Formats: sequence, structure tokens, C-alpha cells
Amino acid sequence: MIVDCAIYRDGHRTEGPEDFSDALGEARAAGGFVWIGLHEPTEREFEHVTQEFGLHPLAVEDALKAHQRPKLEIYDDSLFVVLKPVVYEPQSDKVSTGEIMIFLGDSFVVTVRHGEGAPLKAVRHRLEHEPDLLGTGPTAVLYAVADAAVDHYLDVALELQADLEGLEAEVFSPDGGGSRNTASRIYDFKRQVLEFRRATGPLSLPMSRLAGTAPYGVAVPFVDDRARPFFRDVSDHLTRVNESVENLDRLVSDILSAHLAQMSVRQNDDMRKISAWAAMAAIPTMVAGIYGMNFEHMPELRWVWSYPALIALMAVLEIMVFRLFKRRGWL
Repeated sequence: MIVDCAIYRDGHRTEGPEDFSDALGEARAAGGFVWIGLHEPTEREFEHVTQEFGLHPLAVEDALKAHQRPKLEIYDDSLFVVLKPVVYEPQSDKVSTGEIMIFLGDSFVVTVRHGEGAPLKAVRHRLEHEPDLLGTGPTAVLYAVADAAVDHYLDVALELQADLEGLEAEVFSPDGGGSRNTASRIYDFKRQVLEFRRATGPLSLPMSRLAGTAPYGVAVPFVDDRARPFFRDVSDHLTRVNESVENLDRLVSDILSAHLAQMSVRQNDDMRKISAWAAMAAIPTMVAGIYGMNFEHMPELRWVWSYPALIALMAVLEIMVFRLFKRRGWL
């Protein structure tokens, strides 16, 4: 559905016509641009927008189906940018992603949002209170949306860092945490980092192209040259985010390795203890096994002190073996 439609001239908003078919013509006549915002439009709803603004069918297909990687595509009459805003859910410690598609032309911006996260109402409100920035044209909208998405990436990275510190404390606690539950939490956290990485990683190249720092040497059309320093700022923030994601991924892998190593050491300790107790049990078993044989000619069978002497011998041997294992840390 259409969330908002407005014409902007010299950085100030004027309400668009009831039928947005006339909006583009009015915006061009006034020397401004029109911004139309849509949320999860159907094919029929978007068909009218496509015809009025001459959007490329391949980009339209991507906007309707969603599930796209962050990217930037250049067509004859418009620029198509895909962003994946990220939402952190503190109740479940989960990371979820939405999608924002932006069609940018000479006098229009069409934003298509999928998912409940990262609404653009706050972005529009912020821009309307910065007329100097909004006066640069449709490029200001692209910058503001990208800036809002990347700034929120930084917040999500901090939340994930806090979760990672909690995992570290659990893994390196004296008891080492519950083996199954801890391993499951580590693996689930790694999946969250991977989901986050899918949103931030592919966006680096589009931001570099918009900032004019990518190794292409060709300016991106429909982007005002005055906005390139702003996109460089967004690109710098995105670099920080990607570095944080790389560190999170590396640390969680190290934590998983440390946890598995702890479990292996604990299992070895358990096996050593079992082996030590089995060795101690073997001494009386051996002595009792020998004297339990039904032979007639065996030493000390008819001696009065044979029984207590054998019991004492077994006790002495058990104590000696116990002290030996204890001194070596097996028990």
C-alpha cells in the first residue's frame, strides 16, 4: 500500500495530489521531486507506479519478490538500490532483516519496504527538518535511508557484542557451562552473526560506488556530486560495522573451539578417574582371584593369620596406589 506521497521543492514539503499520476509532472514543473513510499505492495498496486515512473521490469520484479542481496543497479531512467535493515530482538536475542528498495530518478524517489523493521517515517521526518539537505534533491533521500540503516547496524553490533561477552563468561566459568545448552547457544549466536553479515557485507561495494571511491572511475547517475562526502561518511561507518562483524565471527569461532576443548579435557579427566578406580579395583580382584582357586597345595592356606594378612596386604597396596594417583592428579 502507499504509505506517503509528497512533493518537495527547495527542501520543503508540499502535499502531493490525490492521484499520484500527476505528482511527477507537478514536481518537475516546480523544480522539485516527488517521494512515494510503499509498504509490501501487491503486483496490481505496483503496476500503476511502474507505468507512471517508467521503472525497469527487472527491478520491479526484485522489488515485488524481495529476498534480494544489498546491491546497486543502474538503468537508463533510474537507479535501483537494495538495503537490508537489521532489527535486534532483545527478548529472543535474535537478528531479523527486512528490505528497502529505492528507485531513484531525476525527479522522483520510490521506496518499497518489506518487513516490519526499520520504518521510514522517522527518516522522512528527519529530512523534512533539514531543508538544506533535502534541497539537494532525490539523492538526499537515498543518503538518509542508507545512513539510518547503517547507523542501526552499529547499534545491533553493540547488542551482539554484549551477547558475546555473556557467552564468554559462561564458557570460561569454573564449571564451563552446560555442555549441550552452551554449545547450542554458541551455534545459534553464530547463525545470528551470519544473518547480520549477509546484510552488511554486500553493501560495501554499492556504498563505495555512491561515495565515488570504488575502482570504477565512472560516476553513478542520478546522484548529486555534492552528496558524495555524505556517502563517504556512510561508507566509513559501514566499514566499522563490517570490521565488528568480522571480529564477532572470529571470536565466536574461538569460543566454540575453546568450549569443545574444555569438553574434551573434562572427558579426559573423567576417563583418567575411571581408569584409576579400575586399577585400584584390580588389586583385590587379582588377590582374591588367586586365592579363590581350588588348588590343594597353595602357600599359607593353613596358616592362622593368612586371611587378615591378605586383607592387610590389599589395604596397603590400595593406599599406595591411591596416594600415587592422587599425587599425579588422577583422582
